[in-house]
Amino acid sequence: MSAAEATRLDHGDDAGGLETLKQGLRVSPELGRGWGVTGLLALTMTAGRIVVPIAVQQTIDKGLSGPGGPDMSFVAWMCLLCVGAVVITGVASYLTTVRLAKNSERGLATMRIKAFRHVHDLPVLTQSTERRGALVSRVTSDVDTVSQFLQFGGFIFLVSIGQMLLATVVMFFYSWQLALVVLICFLPLFASLKYLQRKMSAAYGVVRAKVGEMLSAIAEPVVGAQVVRAYAIEQRTQARIDASIEDYRRTATRAQAITGITFSIGGLAAGLANAGVLTVGVLLGVDGKATLGEILAFMFLVALFSDPVQIATQVLTDAQSAFAGWRRVLGVIATPADVVDPGEDGVTQARGPVTVEFADVNFAYPDGDLVLRDVDVRLEPHRRVAVVGETGSGKTTFAKLLTRLMDPTSGAVLLDGVNAREISFSSLRERVVMVPQDGYLFDSSLAENVRFGRPEVTDAQLLDAFADLGLTDWLESLPDGLESPVGQRGESLSAGERQLVALVRANIADPDLLVLDEATSAVDPGTEVRVNAALERLMAGRTSVTIAHRLSTAEAADEVLVFDDGRIIERGPHADLVQAGGVYTHLHASWIAQRSAV
Repeated sequence: MSAAEATRLDHGDDAGGLETLKQGLRVSPELGRGWGVTGLLALTMTAGRIVVPIAVQQTIDKGLSGPGGPDMSFVAWMCLLCVGAVVITGVASYLTTVRLAKNSERGLATMRIKAFRHVHDLPVLTQSTERRGALVSRVTSDVDTVSQFLQFGGFIFLVSIGQMLLATVVMFFYSWQLALVVLICFLPLFASLKYLQRKMSAAYGVVRAKVGEMLSAIAEPVVGAQVVRAYAIEQRTQARIDASIEDYRRTATRAQAITGITFSIGGLAAGLANAGVLTVGVLLGVDGKATLGEILAFMFLVALFSDPVQIATQVLTDAQSAFAGWRRVLGVIATPADVVDPGEDGVTQARGPVTVEFADVNFAYPDGDLVLRDVDVRLEPHRRVAVVGETGSGKTTFAKLLTRLMDPTSGAVLLDGVNAREISFSSLRERVVMVPQDGYLFDSSLAENVRFGRPEVTDAQLLDAFADLGLTDWLESLPDGLESPVGQRGESLSAGERQLVALVRANIADPDLLVLDEATSAVDPGTEVRVNAALERLMAGRTSVTIAHRLSTAEAADEVLVFDDGRIIERGPHADLVQAGGVYTHLHASWIAQRSAV
């Protein structure tokens, strides 16, 4: 598998129905439990249905047309038998449905949890390139499609198979000639079923993919509604949504057309079977080889045989849609994670001052050129380090490797001499915290967002965290204090205020190594002083690495790392680098000129 393939989301298109079922049972073993009892209940329910045509035959041939005339006592017993069969059928039907629902929901909950958990382990590049709506649809609507099929389609499938088998056995018992007539009529359908199944599988695979694309097309403008309105692109946005819906409509229509062919063949076969049984049955009756009761019972049995066959065409349709969705969910789980938690086998490090070392680190994105080259640097404890460079120089990639959002292509990132790959995630995330450029906030209260990484933190500790960063006055200015709602993605707060919340969240986490990715680049001037003061307090006493977009951050750092074309070409204190006449000197001069021009 190439590097590019390793980061591409697996769609599972090559897996057949049986292979998909095997994979699904491995992921969700609960789906395979209790099928013996469920199958026995389904068989009991089917047997109850078969009793009715047998009772009809016995009533006509023995109860009403017996040698001694009508026997009403026998007829009454047959009626009671039918009532008992109907009651047993109803009870068995209820129990089968309940068992299927419980097992399927239990198993699919396991699959949904595993898939959602694995989404967080997917390569960063996969998460960045896969459309959000398409990814979300894999663990929501695709799983729902599987759930509906397993509960309802699975129930119908079990009943249909049992009913067809028992009906076939009873038909051969009454008349092998009539039974052969029925099977010959359905032979074209059985012969074409495998071909049609392949066609439907491919068609519904496209349908499920189009559902994900449609959800993405609808979700993006909903999230970005302000941008859509600001640039007056409602019509263009609507055109994109309309095109996506039309794509889905066309693919769904094509899939349903194949289903229509299958259903039509089934209906034709059922009609031929009824006509054939009636014609041949009359001929057998004339020859004295079949009684009136047997012929009528056989007509019932043909219905019990043909109805499941016709229903099975719809079940087959639902199955193709469900298996297409199932493959997509399993595809998420099958996509390899590039950053793996060593778990219990990993190293748990003691808290305290941390030394960071990049040992001959190289990094390249899949099928791309190196974006970090021969990075070999050691960062001492309690140092404030600023990382600067032109756009695309590799500084953000450096930060992602430092926090193990990605692993190097070669070389190693060491924390206190231990390879980051060998440190358990629980220990690593406790020691290293990153404040991204856009601190994401969840649609909840301010308190819940701040304590997101440590839910056990009390309100009193939260107030202390705000006070530690000198933000008590800002907190008190909010209408509901800690309980103030931040809105979706924190939209109730300004960009600068969202950054303040991200800093307090990092303060609550209390890391040994703090990594800030352009932490002040999105802050309005009125809030920058407050943010800088909070940053000063947050970085005090700990190692910090800042991806500096503004060189004022570099001026305050103990050491500056200058990146160019993926390499560290200069390092040292700000004052020394400014005088060195190198890349940093030109960057600083350009920054000064821009500030003077404002």
